[in-house]
Amino acid sequence: MNEEEEPLSPMARIFQSSGTDYCTVITIGFKTKINPDVILDDLKQNVSKHPRLSSKLADDGARWIKTEVNVEDHVFVPDIDTGEIGDKGDRFVEDYISRLTTLPLDRSRPLWDIHILNVKTSDAEAVGIIRSHHSLGDGMSRMSLIMACTHKTSDPEALPTIPILRRRENVSDGIRDTGWFLSSMVAIYATTRLIWNTIIDLLLLLATVLFLKDTETSLKGGAEADRNYRRFSHRIVSLDDIRIIKDAMDMTINDVLLGVTQAALSRYINGAHDKTSEHGGTSTPLLNNIPCNIRVRAGVLVNLRSKFGIQPLADMMEKDSKCRWGNHINIVVLPLSIGLETDPLVYLSKAKSTMDQKKNSLHAPVLYSILSFIISVFGAKIGAALFKRVLLSTTACISNVNGPTEEISFHGHPIAYIIPSVYGHPQALMIHLQSYADKMAISIAVDPTIIPDPHKLCDEMEESLKSMKIALVEKGLLNDEQVSVRVNNMCN
Repeated sequence: MNEEEEPLSPMARIFQSSGTDYCTVITIGFKTKINPDVILDDLKQNVSKHPRLSSKLADDGARWIKTEVNVEDHVFVPDIDTGEIGDKGDRFVEDYISRLTTLPLDRSRPLWDIHILNVKTSDAEAVGIIRSHHSLGDGMSRMSLIMACTHKTSDPEALPTIPILRRRENVSDGIRDTGWFLSSMVAIYATTRLIWNTIIDLLLLLATVLFLKDTETSLKGGAEADRNYRRFSHRIVSLDDIRIIKDAMDMTINDVLLGVTQAALSRYINGAHDKTSEHGGTSTPLLNNIPCNIRVRAGVLVNLRSKFGIQPLADMMEKDSKCRWGNHINIVVLPLSIGLETDPLVYLSKAKSTMDQKKNSLHAPVLYSILSFIISVFGAKIGAALFKRVLLSTTACISNVNGPTEEISFHGHPIAYIIPSVYGHPQALMIHLQSYADKMAISIAVDPTIIPDPHKLCDEMEESLKSMKIALVEKGLLNDEQVSVRVNNMCN
């Protein structure tokens, strides 16, 4: 990492190309007021140690150039009249972040800044906002940096525990010892399925680039969406509730989150077409106003590293690391099951079926290789245009990042939540899901010209999760201990 210049990765070049200027915003809620001097002092001591935070983009957008960093230019502490804000701290923070989406980062210096808002909100005593260009790194990279800068709240001298993620066992794992012939048949079947699913996904991807577009709904953005400002909202729910559903339905947390998302978007789309009653002018939702054969898809971000989950920052900064820092991600175009279901558990079953198919496909790594080839031969502008065309044809973008498994603190400032988001993408809807300790943060970023009220979507996500818990109780799929946990969570 001693070179004065370093080339950008293929996805980093796409993220900073004309028309795909993506930036990330990480909102961190603190349980105490923030001391700006602590932030400044830490940055002065450590920012030069990180090559991305101490480099700027070259004029050609293809290289990182090492530079001197004046920390004061990157840290903003607005003078806030808390008395005037009163109990509207949440709205103040949302408006502040929204304004940031209209202000481009200064490309003459490293592409990041930090904003300290000592404003009380419903979930925190103060808020820190870290804005950076997406070309600096993906969600896993940023989370590893946050964990390297913090300590356990329960033990201020100890670094956070790095969560260990494991693959779910597949069919071949269960019959590995049943004989050579059967094992061989399973291996042939798994390989054939992998190749078949990959071919189908690539053909659908080609059709998406050429002509296949999502149905126009109340969530579908237009060609100008990436240039519009963004509005943000979030909701914090219990991670234990999600785990209860996961265990009861024998699926993964990602399956549950996708099922909740499908249910919430279905409710939102249907509710957007409410009709007004002729008697008294009251709003009466139609039983089902979702068009038949509706096509709604999401670009789901996938980590392409060989190692799962968050990795120690030192390991990610190793030059030949298998979990390299940067943008080692790509998207999978995921069809969403949109429609009103009388049984909310149907959304979960459909989500698991969809996810199982995508897990048995090389869609993401093959697309990454294709984009890398196009960029190397035709340039980043062409690669970015193709990537953007795929996103323009879909409705939403979804990302899920695993966070710390215990509460953490930054120099004596306990963290209440971590909420990431992105702006600059062409879809009108971005959904980020971020775990932290025993919480799951649902972050919604929208183009307000298309989706005027992101809080409504948060409401639908929360209501969908509750309806699934209730359905499990009614069907007797939760034992007494799980029901007790559910009741306690709902009371809290």
